[in-house]
Amino acid sequence: MSGLLTDRIKDDMKASMKGGNKSRLLVIRLMLAAIKQVEVDERITLDDERTLQVLDKMMKQRRESIRQFSDAGRIDLVQIEEAEVLVIQDFMPQRLTEAEIDGMVNVAVTESGAESVKDMGKVMALLKGKMQGRADMSSVSAKIKAALPN
Repeated sequence: MSGLLTDRIKDDMKASMKGGNKSRLLVIRLMLAAIKQVEVDERITLDDERTLQVLDKMMKQRRESIRQFSDAGRIDLVQIEEAEVLVIQDFMPQRLTEAEIDGMVNVAVTESGAESVKDMGKVMALLKGKMQGRADMSSVSAKIKAALPN
């Protein structure tokens, strides 16, 4: 595991250990384990971009869990997942505003020459790298669909 982001996560783990912040430490260890798992599975060392993809996937899993726990009335579990999301967000880039996302979608639709929903993949390919970890890609997908004629 190398890369500036991974080093930042490790430094935060050490600070959490020294500070006795057990709940934060637990989430950071989960993050490092997920990163290490990808590195072992793929026999590579993750760069910051790939590390962000792992963290983004963790965020997506927690958002889904929050939705499911909320639907089931398990507020206690929702609070745990929300606390984990807050820790993971500390290592993610600045979130894009709705206006920024809308603008980027419009530019990507124009640049890709997309003419219908069938061309959605072209638009998504242009946006994914720029928005990774900075926007919920499922909502971006919905915005792309809305911007394209059927």
